[in-house]
Amino acid sequence: MALTRNFKQTVKSRAATDAAFRAALLSDAVELLLAGDVETGKSVLRDFINATIGFERLAEKAGVPSKSLMRMFGPKGNPRADNLFNVIRHLQEETGLQLAVAAA
Repeated sequence: MALTRNFKQTVKSRAATDAAFRAALLSDAVELLLAGDVETGKSVLRDFINATIGFERLAEKAGVPSKSLMRMFGPKGNPRADNLFNVIRHLQEETGLQLAVAAA
């Protein structure tokens, strides 16, 4: 059965109207990264960026070229910790979300 709607567009539409969904996407991305599932974490973070502020605006805010950001969060990307945390900080600021770390 063929999909009738683009996945990225579905995520973007849902993120635009559902604050809990936006929060869950960002939280899930960071949790995946912390758990060592870097590939999936980068993928979810890329979906979050595309669904919220986009790479162009993020590039302006973070002071990193958009193409570099796209490579960082692509399948072969390997973002440095300073770039990764800089991106997460700007995503939190732009979306009004605040992540908190708690020991389990």
